[in-house]
Amino acid sequence: MEKFSTMQEPIQKTIDFVKKTLANAEAGHDWFHIERVFETAKTINEQENGNPLVVAFAALLHDIADPKFNHGDEELGPNMAATFLESIAVDPEIIAHVKLIIQNMSFKNSFDAGSFTSKEMQIVQDADRLDAIGAIGIARAFTYGGFKNRVLYDPAIQPEAHLTKESYKNTTAPTINHFYEKLLLLKDMMNTETGKIMATERHNFMLLYLEHFYKEWSGK
Repeated sequence: MEKFSTMQEPIQKTIDFVKKTLANAEAGHDWFHIERVFETAKTINEQENGNPLVVAFAALLHDIADPKFNHGDEELGPNMAATFLESIAVDPEIIAHVKLIIQNMSFKNSFDAGSFTSKEMQIVQDADRLDAIGAIGIARAFTYGGFKNRVLYDPAIQPEAHLTKESYKNTTAPTINHFYEKLLLLKDMMNTETGKIMATERHNFMLLYLEHFYKEWSGK
């Protein structure tokens, strides 16, 4: 199977494209987020043995045009990714696979039954979810909450169990609620054995963080 080290030219072109495109992105969804997901996906793939080229392209391009920052347009990102990959002469079957991964891997799409999946999507999805939990996940949650001018915590506003994609997308709840509405759910949503192992430590760190948060909130 082709290894990451033999794919340097197309991968480097993709890295350059993503860095340029996301130069002014919100801090939780910028190039550094992409780089972490890319490196984590490679780590997972060492054990899970997916197609490394599909994993690499999907990890690098998964947030090239996040709908949250593009008027909710869920097709812009997959289409941008496909157009770019065509421009560097990537095999059409790989492009189609990467496009399907980008269209289906986000948390909000977990509300849709019967969504596309593949080993490569599971690897990249786990890598992306790992970046949403643990120490960095906490930092990203509050960064986005600040970007949206949301309160840190309001004891009068209880977390919701979102049952639909629209309910999840339209929430304006305090950032602490996001832990219960998404972040603490991700450990049990991991696909790969490698991802599950990595998620456990990060999940436990979030529980410890919340324990300290509530103590400090109450003046203890």
